[in-house]
Amino acid sequence: CTHVAMEATGVYWKPVWHVLAGSFALVLANATRERNVPGRKSDANDAVWLADLLAHGLIPASFVPDTVVQTVRGLTRTRT
Repeated sequence: CTHVAMEATGVYWKPVWHVLAGSFALVLANATRERNVPGRKSDANDAVWLADLLAHGLIPASFVPDTVVQTVRGLTRTRT
C-alpha cells in the first residue's frame, strides 16, 4: 500500500493524517463531493468506493497546509 485516501470529516482526520504523513502518499477527499453517490451508505462501502476512486485517480485532493501553518491556525482560532 503506497497511497491512502481519507474523507475530511470535521477534525477527526487530522491525527490520522499526521501519523500517516511520512509513510504514504495521502489524498484528502471532500466528504460532500464523494458521498453524493447513491447506494453507498455504510463505512465499508465508502471505503471500497474511495479506494476505487483513488486507484483510478478520480479524487481531487483537498488542500492541506503544512504542519507549521496548521499550528498557527490552531493557535489563532483558539485565541479568538
